[in-house]
Amino acid sequence: MTTQYWLVKSEPDTYSWDQFVRDGRTDWTGVRNNAARLHLKAMRPGDEVLYYHSNEGKAVVGVARVTKAAFPDTTADETGWVAVELTPVAPLAKPIGLAQIKADAVLQKMELVRQSRLSVSPVRPAEFKRVLRLGKA
Repeated sequence: MTTQYWLVKSEPDTYSWDQFVRDGRTDWTGVRNNAARLHLKAMRPGDEVLYYHSNEGKAVVGVARVTKAAFPDTTADETGWVAVELTPVAPLAKPIGLAQIKADAVLQKMELVRQSRLSVSPVRPAEFKRVLRLGKA
């Protein structure tokens, strides 16, 4: 199977990249949007994930990997909500801010820009590679 690419968003004061790294893995719970739930259900072990700090910072700060496919979200009061397990891979040397994403010809059509409120979204392979290239600067 071909690797898929995703972006997940978290407010840094709620669950930051640094906390994620300290934890070494996390169940990505609490998603309560139907479109985002479909994206979580589509994730497979080995898929690569951009970790985005929302609200404060507004930047891609690291890369994670899906290590467990969708399973029931134990934090949900209703059935049908899912979570995935993620592990951190590496921080970006240089965070890639939302303004830079919007200004970049390769990135300006990312789902992050088109549907800014969505907490889990797909990323095209060219977009993922571009973020990694920019993040190494």
